Amino acid sequence: MAGTIVLVASVLMQLALGGVYAWSAFVPALREHHALAGWQAGLIFGTAIAVFTITMVAAGRRLDRIGPRTMSLGGALMYGAGYYIAGWYGDSWLGLWLGIGLISGIGIGLGYVCPLTASVRWFPARKGLVTGIAVAGFGGGAILLAEVAELLLSRGWNPLQLFRALGLFFWIWLSLCALVMRFPGAGPAAPAPLAGAALWRDIRFRRLFFGMFCGTFGGLLAIGHLKPIALTADLSSQAGAYAVSGFAAGNALGRIVWGSLHDRVGSRLIAIGMGFLGFVLLGLLDSGVAWRFIGAASVAGFGFGACFVLYASETAAVFGVDNVPRIYPIIFLAYGVAGITGPLIGGWLYDVTGAYVWPVLTAAAVAAAGAIVTRPPRPA
Repeated sequence: MAGTIVLVASVLMQLALGGVYAWSAFVPALREHHALAGWQAGLIFGTAIAVFTITMVAAGRRLDRIGPRTMSLGGALMYGAGYYIAGWYGDSWLGLWLGIGLISGIGIGLGYVCPLTASVRWFPARKGLVTGIAVAGFGGGAILLAEVAELLLSRGWNPLQLFRALGLFFWIWLSLCALVMRFPGAGPAAPAPLAGAALWRDIRFRRLFFGMFCGTFGGLLAIGHLKPIALTADLSSQAGAYAVSGFAAGNALGRIVWGSLHDRVGSRLIAIGMGFLGFVLLGLLDSGVAWRFIGAASVAGFGFGACFVLYASETAAVFGVDNVPRIYPIIFLAYGVAGITGPLIGGWLYDVTGAYVWPVLTAAAVAAAGAIVTRPPRPA
């Protein structure tokens, strides 16, 4: 029963933290009211992802000592404060970058590793499925936030006003979830420190690291500009919001499905997932009809969901459950590199070409390259 409560709290916590994926729902309003350029919007989102992953590495190393409850409370404070600060100082690009990019990014990093690790330790026999359920909330959080943003912005709310309200809401929501976060029993003994050099010499680690980069580069480039892609194709703002929600819904569902499949298929599934993602991202080029674009975004989100659950599950399977908070955050650094480069390059390509064809093609090509990088090594 205690494990189930922790798992439910994990999903609810990830639901709030995953609101970062709804960033593109705010971009058109920020461009209109605060003259935000494409590369600036991409850099804010990318910074949040990069800071998130860097913070997660440090948090993973200290999680056993500090405990998931205390660390989650710290994440709640930082995540809420980031949005609140952006709401007060977002008239300048620097204020948005500081609040949402830097401070809320720290909050995500502190919060994300706690429910992920706790869930795997409570249910070690079903690593893939439980990991998928735990992180499904992160993919689904953008559904709710994108809908809320579209509703309130259409009724005359300024995006900065909305950021202030979200800051308070996120702080309260995450703090309540954090209060029930704990490891089973007295908690496992901390595993022996793992040498970084030894990890990089391990082909299994390199396969996971570079595969994570390829998949998340493509997915983050797409989601960071999803609503603007719809608007440049003369689709409505509502259609763009539905596309963001569709991507998030597919992302959430994908994490559960891919995780369940990993328990049965194993490591071969990673290359399949990356090839699938690269292919379906091309569907975003068919953006002239609303329902087709929303459907393409949903399927792309489903493929993107594979990036998180498969790599986390494979880390637990290869390196052991107890080493997940130490090794997976290092693999997750590839997601941070992708976060700072993917949306930024996508925004830059749009600024240069005036269209989203090349950004989408780039996203698909890099994601598809992950299928080559993640092929299982041949037996000796």
